[in-house]
Amino acid sequence: MKRIFEFILASILGGVITISGYFILIKEKTTQSVVLTQNENPSEAKQVQVSQKAETFASNLNFTYAAEKTVHAVVHVKVRSQYAGYDNPFYNFLFGKPNYQVEPAPIVSAGSGVIISNDGYIVTNNHVIEGADMLEVTLNDKRTYTAQVIGADPTTDIALIKINEKDLPYLDWGNSDDLKVGEWVLAVGNPFNLASTVTAGIVSAKARSINILNKSTAIEAFIQTDAAVNPGNSGGALVDTDGKLVGINTAIASPTGAFSGYSFAVPQKLAQKIVNDLLEYGTVQRAFIGVSIAEVTSPIAKQNGVTSTKGVYVSDVASGGAAADAGIRGGDVILKIKDAEVNSTSELQEQIGQYRPGDQINVTILRGDKDKTVLLTLRNIEGKTDIVKADEIFELFGTKFKTIPATDANKLRIKGGVQVVSVGEGKFRSAGIKEGFIITSVNRRGIYDLQDFRLVFNNLEGGIYIEGVYPNGISAYYAFGI
Repeated sequence: MKRIFEFILASILGGVITISGYFILIKEKTTQSVVLTQNENPSEAKQVQVSQKAETFASNLNFTYAAEKTVHAVVHVKVRSQYAGYDNPFYNFLFGKPNYQVEPAPIVSAGSGVIISNDGYIVTNNHVIEGADMLEVTLNDKRTYTAQVIGADPTTDIALIKINEKDLPYLDWGNSDDLKVGEWVLAVGNPFNLASTVTAGIVSAKARSINILNKSTAIEAFIQTDAAVNPGNSGGALVDTDGKLVGINTAIASPTGAFSGYSFAVPQKLAQKIVNDLLEYGTVQRAFIGVSIAEVTSPIAKQNGVTSTKGVYVSDVASGGAAADAGIRGGDVILKIKDAEVNSTSELQEQIGQYRPGDQINVTILRGDKDKTVLLTLRNIEGKTDIVKADEIFELFGTKFKTIPATDANKLRIKGGVQVVSVGEGKFRSAGIKEGFIITSVNRRGIYDLQDFRLVFNNLEGGIYIEGVYPNGISAYYAFGI
């Protein structure tokens, strides 16, 4: 599936060596003007209906209930890792050991997490725990525990960790689909190591893509808010006024690395699905519909004879994919996934991201000037309806591979990869690849799991350039033809 986005840099909260962050580079200031128009005929003015709940809330704005409920379930996550220095055995063999040595240096970073069960499961961001040698979790009551990584998903920046404790306070999941633009939300976390900090703001936008995950299968459909979020808030809670968890705070847009008015959270629907996948299967079950998509802009609508600017334009359909089998064609416009309207590529990705391969969904499309609903069976990245297990073994050219466990990836400070289980007669052995080697890149494309690996090799022709690392930390590179 092609991604049609522009590249920007965005801050990923969490910190490196105490606390630090990436941030969007704003090259110039922009100004916006808001024009208020008044209807010349007062009798034609439309009255906006406000719910009784909204009127009551507006007259008694108070966040104490939600704040008190949330702070006890939000934790401080301290990440300890170690820079191993530099030691290249090939350089040493050719030129001898240098007369100096870079000593290993400890690296400490910090973020936040949210307890989601009374037995110690905690959701946080992948970038918070990435590369960790040790995770230390501090509760709101100052109790401290060592945590283990259960699993992580770089494509949504969600990770699941666990501490061994019972009867813990935890947050119930809310429903991010029900969240409205303009609705009040609270951000709770540990910015700048300031424990249990609560800020308030409104939902500024939904299904926002800022292109920070930098992966072809990434899903970016962030909840944008103006609640103050800073480095150290990563992995913290975004809750509604009932104290329900509606998002995981992840990033900010900033010229300095500190809060500058915009913050972004992974919506509950995606985060909860990732957590459930990691618990049930040990790996994320990504579903695809097999289309190339684009925003329905006025030029695209005019050029392709589309009668509406609503929905998401289907520019191409993968042969034999889920959409093709359901009768969707290039030139159709996807209007709804089940009952949820989709008017942007990120909204469509968010909706599909809530399902697994094999799930059946109703998709409403616009063809010409008529709506049509089709039943579509979602597929995995290989075009199959099968569920992928974390311990699954894949064989290619006589060599067997498996997805590297998240704990091993963290120790090696890599985002993920595919490990060589055994090397048989064939191209990999001829290239010199040995058992244990972890492939992290094929032809400069990042490899995080078996799904990535299969997809890359299904579309490869000619030469192959493989990058990776052995369990002892030694990097290696191999090339061969197919």
